[in-house]
Amino acid sequence: MPDPKSDAFTRRLFLRQGLTLASMMSTTPWFLEQTAHGVMTPLDALTSSRPGVPEDHVLVVVQLGGGNDGLNTVVPYGDRMYNTLRPQLAIPAPGRTDSVLSLDDSAGIGLNPGLASFKDLFDDGVASIIQGVGYPNPNRSHFTSMDIWHTAALDGKGDGWLGRYFDNNCNGTPEAEGMISIGREAPLAMNGVINKPVTFESSELFQWSGRRVHDSLEAPYKEINETPELDGVDPEGQLAFLLRTSMDAQVSSDRIRTAVAKQPLVHYPGGNLSDQLRVIGAMIRDGLSTRVYYASIGGFDTHANQAGTHQRLLRQVGDSLKSFYEDIKAQGNSSRVLTMVFSEFGRRVAQNASGGTDHGTAAPMYLIGDMVRPGLLGSHPSLNDLDQGDLKFTVDFRSIYATVLDDWLGASSRDVLGAQFRAANVLRGS
Repeated sequence: MPDPKSDAFTRRLFLRQGLTLASMMSTTPWFLEQTAHGVMTPLDALTSSRPGVPEDHVLVVVQLGGGNDGLNTVVPYGDRMYNTLRPQLAIPAPGRTDSVLSLDDSAGIGLNPGLASFKDLFDDGVASIIQGVGYPNPNRSHFTSMDIWHTAALDGKGDGWLGRYFDNNCNGTPEAEGMISIGREAPLAMNGVINKPVTFESSELFQWSGRRVHDSLEAPYKEINETPELDGVDPEGQLAFLLRTSMDAQVSSDRIRTAVAKQPLVHYPGGNLSDQLRVIGAMIRDGLSTRVYYASIGGFDTHANQAGTHQRLLRQVGDSLKSFYEDIKAQGNSSRVLTMVFSEFGRRVAQNASGGTDHGTAAPMYLIGDMVRPGLLGSHPSLNDLDQGDLKFTVDFRSIYATVLDDWLGASSRDVLGAQFRAANVLRGS
């Protein structure tokens, strides 16, 4: 077995890079040093899985849970049917109080007034709106439709599309920090057969807590981390696997908490989504090897009293996305971070009797970053040609996934999605 001391990587370098490995022995076994190598390898030194696509590309996914009302987000104020079908909920055309923020006067398309910050990104050429996104035979159940988006399968079954991406590109070895989700539960989208995301709601809680749960857990934990005479351990054995897993968890925990403790370079407005994106921005700034981050915000199931609630939610989304973009731009990372925003479905075209809207189908998606093809993309679904009161989708969401996989993450979308989807013209050069 190679002599650890002969390797260029040392514990001193490991610690100098800001990673604290609890209970390290004076001599680290070779197979654990290989794990540490993977954690410490600079992003720009990694070899891409596809020529021409750098490994330092990052994808940030933001989920709007509950079914965001696309018609009152990207507003077809120039269409008479919009006002007819939404007599109380229709947002006034430009020029009136609390009116639509115009994006295209000739097409009569604008943004909800709560999205003023997002419009700044749109006007600066770093944001795009993809209109009419959905899938065939839409399902109006929150759970089933979200599963469909997360698995990229129309039956909503199987592993997550992002988990499959990592499974297809990890050579059979899990990536400790490949995916990070902020929240209480890991999203299905990130669950693969081999790879699972690191998931935490608070960076302060992302650390060893066994002793606080019960003192009896302390002894086996120490035994795993302080076992002597490990030079003879089988690198493919169960003990080696436990040691690697323990090391990965400790390294990730210490590094993430150190990163998040630093002050951001810009002001974040506060609120749930803002706090999540601030944490993600801190981890990107610290140079983690993570390629996919996941954030979410709920509350979009607006069956009643929608008007004020929806606008407040959108203001939080727009303000948070703008601060996040300004943060990564100040870091010098805006060319390597693509943010994708989606919801499981839109709402029905006509308002209901409770001043809200019910579950619908197609809705917009949003992309943010220096690499996006900016502006309004695709055609707004017709309000005169409906499917039982719902919008007909014009863009299959899996074509957006395919473009992100092929042109941004450097993977084969056919292998990940299980079929070939026509690429969407949503990224520069795609």
